[in-house]
Amino acid sequence: MKVLGKTTWAIPGGHIPLHSTGHEPEFTSRDELCLLNTSDQEANIEITIFYVDREPVGPYRLKVQARRVRHIRFNDLINPEAILLDTDYASVIESDVPIVVQFSRLDSSRAENSSLITMAFPGS
Repeated sequence: MKVLGKTTWAIPGGHIPLHSTGHEPEFTSRDELCLLNTSDQEANIEITIFYVDREPVGPYRLKVQARRVRHIRFNDLINPEAILLDTDYASVIESDVPIVVQFSRLDSSRAENSSLITMAFPGS
């Protein structure tokens, strides 16, 4: 299979609402990544988080097996520190092999849930 993707991706519009409505964990407000690795090698991923008024945090390290997809909630990234809730942030995702990155958000802070899905911005 052809290897798809890029090694650097950016998501400038992160924001995880502080409150959620509905049953947890399926209706917990969240930002989420979908990472697709079509290569024959395991992908080593590093995520750096950028804030408006703080120094960047990271790297958050994870792996995506060869020829696999992996979903990651930003809410679950806790090492080196948890992502701040109800705070604007951006992220840069770097991989040692090309990957494809999709970003989604579930905002359940009100009874009228909203969701957003978009491709991340591909760098190199």
